[in-house]
Amino acid sequence: MESEALAKKIMTILEEKKATDILALDISEISTLADYFILASAENVRQLDALEDAVEEDVRLEVNKEGESSSGWILMDYRDIVVHLFTKEQRVFYDLEKIWSDAKRMEM
Repeated sequence: MESEALAKKIMTILEEKKATDILALDISEISTLADYFILASAENVRQLDALEDAVEEDVRLEVNKEGESSSGWILMDYRDIVVHLFTKEQRVFYDLEKIWSDAKRMEM
């Protein structure tokens, strides 16, 4: 599946599970790390777990994961797409939107 199509699919999955502030950053022209970073926020750690499970179940591709819901940040690496799932507090603290402010934004 093409990166952009997969990014949109993941964003839809997150929206269906009631994630908030869903945003995809197209970093393909400014980094070799990936094509897209997808950021989404959860109300609590239980919702973080639900978001992680939903993406993993629906995408069904090999994924490398870092972090746990108890830390407030889960990273799911699908090579061309890196999904960052945060609690609201951790998202504000790490502020990836500011760090990657040169990236193009693809919102829902």
